[in-house]
Amino acid sequence: MGGAKGEGIYNVVVIGAGTAGLVTAAGTAALGGRVALVERHRMGGDCLNTGCVPSKALIASARLVQQIREAPRWGLEAQPPRFRFEDVMARVRERRARIAPHDSQERFESLGVDVFRGPARFVSPHEVAVDGVRLQARNFVIAAGSRAVVPQVEGLAEARAFTNETVFDELRAKPERMIVIGGGPIGCEMGQAFARLGVTVTLVQRGPRLLPKEDADVADLLRRRLEAEGVRVMLGATLRRVSRDGGRFRTRVETGEGKLEELEADAMLVAAGRAPNVEGLDLDKGGVAFDAKGVRVNEHLQTTQPHIYAAGDVAGGYQFTHLADHHARVVVRNILFPWLKAKADVSALPWCTYTSPEVARVGLSEAQAREKGVAYEVWIESLEEVDRAVVESEEAGFAKVLTAKGSDRILGATIVSERAGDLFHELVLAMRAGLGLKQVSATIHAYPTFAEVARKAADLYQRSRLTPAAHCLSSWLYRRRRSVGR
Repeated sequence: MGGAKGEGIYNVVVIGAGTAGLVTAAGTAALGGRVALVERHRMGGDCLNTGCVPSKALIASARLVQQIREAPRWGLEAQPPRFRFEDVMARVRERRARIAPHDSQERFESLGVDVFRGPARFVSPHEVAVDGVRLQARNFVIAAGSRAVVPQVEGLAEARAFTNETVFDELRAKPERMIVIGGGPIGCEMGQAFARLGVTVTLVQRGPRLLPKEDADVADLLRRRLEAEGVRVMLGATLRRVSRDGGRFRTRVETGEGKLEELEADAMLVAAGRAPNVEGLDLDKGGVAFDAKGVRVNEHLQTTQPHIYAAGDVAGGYQFTHLADHHARVVVRNILFPWLKAKADVSALPWCTYTSPEVARVGLSEAQAREKGVAYEVWIESLEEVDRAVVESEEAGFAKVLTAKGSDRILGATIVSERAGDLFHELVLAMRAGLGLKQVSATIHAYPTFAEVARKAADLYQRSRLTPAAHCLSSWLYRRRRSVGR
């Protein structure tokens, strides 16, 4: 294959063992390539260790606790949920441990990948160093991921608040009060989950609404749900100062009215965005251009050095595990078949915020369509019209589909519902395949299912085609058939 571990020339050296790096390494090895994988911290990256996996395990427990708390909604006797916070957090770590072997060093070495543990630094465009070992390769893939951002606020760094990178391992006992900084997906997910587990949560969002990438009707529905579950949501609020005295956090927050308010809590979680891990790689020695947004890449994910690629969060743009997976597949193909360059296609990129209800999105929102000057029509169906949602007592939410004006071509779709992330993929597939709402409406959906909400939204489009002229024609045909039958 090319010599002992670390010797000779590799086909590919991958920097980072998160989703993008693991998929790249496994794919290259499966196709017969000689590949080295370098990881400075934990195999599996953010998704396994501090992101998707532990957060969804926490959300699952919190969801069940809330269902027990709201038992009368299902005709059951009211009773307080009985649980130990410590046991819930232990389960989170246990579930993570169950998945960890899939991403382990042992598994990847069994696939034929040479795994190196330590920080990688470019020595030249064709060589990286890892703890004194120099690795040469025809191609390199930078998949170094991203990290949680701690805003420049007086005293915040010194207070050592939790981020998603520390909370799942370090938070063991239940705090009575928690301040969550940031009203994006992570802040909303974690704020709701901890509130459901009995923590008094205050969520501080600098912008005018939660989930700023979503439409206002989506954000407003989620805000009302959080507040109904006891979360205090502060919008247009700015964190000005933080101090910590033992286990007590004291903060000063400027409210939307310009007033200063003092808040105290036993724990603080910072969920104020993420930054690409471009530092420490000596990218300049590799001739790779980058900025604060990440490594600069073209549509084929090539950097300013054509034989060096970047994939996942470090490449800037959207930061999703599934996008990192897509990036990796594109990179593997482009390295093996450089004369048939594939593009990273995000035209139908789905994402989901795993609150309750979940918020699933693909394509344009209404706000984005207006900003871009795109002529569109919108079709909205409430879950109150979906029988399965009614019998499950989960009517809060809706499906919203944007189509090009005068057409059934899908420009974007949002579903707000329990399990929305599982429901909306037929709309993602339809958008990706160029299928319109006519095909969605004509597709038989099992009854009763939540998935009917997509078909019902498509039916709205179909009914809109019944113009006055078409109605007159159909009425004439019915009248004629009645007279002929006599």
